Amino acid sequence: MIRYLIPIALSMNVAFASDYPVTVDNCGSPLTFDSKPERVVVHDINMSEMAFALGLQDNMVGVTGISGWYKLTPDFEAQRGDIPELAPKYPSLENLAAASPDLFIAGWYYGMKPGGDVTPDTLKPLSIKTLILSESCIHTNKNRPKATMDLLFGDILRLGKIFDKESQAQSLVTKWKNHLNNIQAKVGDRKGLRVFLYDSGDDQPFTAGKHAIVTAMIEAAGGTNVTGDMETSWGRASWEAVAAQNPEFLVLLDYQNGGGADSLLDFLRQHPAMSETTAVKNGAFVPLRYEELTPGPANVEAIEKMAKAMYPDAF
Repeated sequence: MIRYLIPIALSMNVAFASDYPVTVDNCGSPLTFDSKPERVVVHDINMSEMAFALGLQDNMVGVTGISGWYKLTPDFEAQRGDIPELAPKYPSLENLAAASPDLFIAGWYYGMKPGGDVTPDTLKPLSIKTLILSESCIHTNKNRPKATMDLLFGDILRLGKIFDKESQAQSLVTKWKNHLNNIQAKVGDRKGLRVFLYDSGDDQPFTAGKHAIVTAMIEAAGGTNVTGDMETSWGRASWEAVAAQNPEFLVLLDYQNGGGADSLLDFLRQHPAMSETTAVKNGAFVPLRYEELTPGPANVEAIEKMAKAMYPDAF
């Protein structure tokens, strides 16, 4: 299990930018900003929450990929304010061009698809830079290491550097790491519970693999992802393989405008193989929202929810 028992001073080497240009890593390539982006479009609820956490609303001219999938919370709506949604799901090139942004914050399969209409290459002629979610880089570079919580920390620190908000970004990461330390101190030696994350799918479960941040989150909470060896971030497994691992605990993705976690659990209870697993027999699960399981500010609170549900005697 990954531990984050470190001094308050951060171990990551992040240069403080007193002026521009600044350069950040973008899936292994440098991305340089000569000035602070002023017209930003952010895709997806998790990346929007990253931007909100740094107070970037005044720099945002739009969001995409929100209402087409998620029922929004009052808190999200309050933070978003009057920022318009340009597309309910994946944006088109025309959607983005009409907003005249200077930066699009998205990821592979988080608003962009390799070879699709909207990519960094198609946006470049429009003078739109693209900042790519680090977790998603596995889709263009198969040599990426296994996911860790540094995917979240690094992305927040990148945003802080780009928008001259390094102090706020450092403070957020320090707070998150201290929170993780507290969770793991309570969990102590309780670890190794076999965990299955069920997102969706009847014939085959859609779940998290080696390169999804939720695998690192499960480990930080004291569990082991039974599909954590899959060489992908998110992908399809087989019910037979999952059931053979006999998961002891479930993480059920609670899509708020879908059937929700209860419908997923009902399906598992009817499944001939999964109904015999320890987790399903005991009804041992925690429901978590999409934005809690994809890189974003809700991750550490979600780790605590998992840990409390897995090891209630520790809290």
